[in-house]
Amino acid sequence: MSVSTSNRLPEVAEFLSRGDLPSFVGGKDFPAASGKVVATLDPGSGEHLANIHDLDASEIDRAVEIAGEAFPAWAALSYDDRSAILLRLADAVEEHKPIIAQIEALDAGKIEAQAQGDVQNFVDTLRYFVKLAGQVEPRTKLDVEGYDAWTYKQPWGACAFIFPWNFPFLLIGWGISPALAAGNTVIIKPAEDTSMSAIYLARLAKKVGVPDGVINVVTGRGATAGAALTANPNIKRMSFTGSPEVGQLVGETCGRNLVPVKLELGGKGAAVVFDDVDVAETAEKLVGAITFHSGQVCCDATRWLVHRNIYDEFAERCVELMKNVRVGHPLDPSSEMGPVVNPKQRERVLGYLEKGQAQGAKCLCGGGEATVDGNDGNYIEPSLLAGSMDNVAAREEIFGPVAYLGVFDSEEEAIELVNDTQYGLANSVWTKDMDRAARVAESMVAGNSWINAHNVFAQGVPYGGVNKSGLGGGVLSVETLMDYYRSTSVVRPL
Repeated sequence: MSVSTSNRLPEVAEFLSRGDLPSFVGGKDFPAASGKVVATLDPGSGEHLANIHDLDASEIDRAVEIAGEAFPAWAALSYDDRSAILLRLADAVEEHKPIIAQIEALDAGKIEAQAQGDVQNFVDTLRYFVKLAGQVEPRTKLDVEGYDAWTYKQPWGACAFIFPWNFPFLLIGWGISPALAAGNTVIIKPAEDTSMSAIYLARLAKKVGVPDGVINVVTGRGATAGAALTANPNIKRMSFTGSPEVGQLVGETCGRNLVPVKLELGGKGAAVVFDDVDVAETAEKLVGAITFHSGQVCCDATRWLVHRNIYDEFAERCVELMKNVRVGHPLDPSSEMGPVVNPKQRERVLGYLEKGQAQGAKCLCGGGEATVDGNDGNYIEPSLLAGSMDNVAAREEIFGPVAYLGVFDSEEEAIELVNDTQYGLANSVWTKDMDRAARVAESMVAGNSWINAHNVFAQGVPYGGVNKSGLGGGVLSVETLMDYYRSTSVVRPL
């Protein structure tokens, strides 16, 4: 018996025993009339997990209609009543954390302990926005001579969300929490590879008393179900998290319908490492970042720019750490890094490793598939390339456990190298000199700059991208919540 099967919780085994997992809309199962399904596999073993229903455009449109019908009653609830329902949901998710985390680990190839962190992040995010919504004053008096004037905030209506496969449950929390707290209804379209935790959430919401039609999950392929959701003119706001290429299509479609859109897209983040750092500590943190969820993190530091004085020492330390990373199945407690999400992504990463070396990059470690006994999964060795920053592996988003080493001599050169990219999501600077840290952090063209850390997400701090990394606002802050209120100006001449 494989690790994937033997380590499953009874509740997870029961959830998967149903075989087919339909969408969940209007408080009930919402199967595809065509009977079409998409098979979802365990990335760590290749085993079949379940079949996800593949909705067509008419079914997506009906789901949007149901969410719209549920909106007036949900929006009309008092803050106390709506927050009580959402906090019950947060409590229920926390209570079911081991179950949801294991579903997430099996579906996304995420180390189980990391998946538990993602579920807790959902809980904390929902509670944060519920509390924040209680501080919003619907009416804001305007001081305008000759007029009695004010603005009035109210929710938009049915809001649509398309989420990627790398952080399915965590990103659902980031997306729908402010929308629900503000009084909107939501339609969630998870990635076709990782739909199971969203379906479980919708069913759980029904059990704890979330009104029917408030939280809806539609499943299927991005090119059909996702495209239909994006093109529906009755959605009031659209949020897409994924690649810049698909984000451009989503933005174009929403633009034709004049639907406000938020795009959280990819990145090619840099870590600038000065020569006054603790080399061993910094190397450990950056290797930990690039191997976390097998490097499938849009804001990850994938370009490591290291001062020439410590370059050799830093590279040697990173190679040592990468070679010792324990690659294994997500449900194996000894695993430190799991697989990538599917065979297509594995081939993409391996292809970049090959193209990078063909263009002259030196492979310092890794560079190929990893072998995990007893599991035929999508495993890749943690890999470190080095060379010219014009290399394809240094310029394009790989989305795997691959870092690229470059060298710099001056602060000005480092900043120039960081900003020589079409992306602009997140970078970090590593130094003991806090004046220099602030200077460099403010000079890097991106939505986020971190100091002596990477992948830092604090509630209350806006997180978003610029350039090819996104537009339309960020997440995790009061600004995010305000995106889900529309404003009406009320004016009376005196």
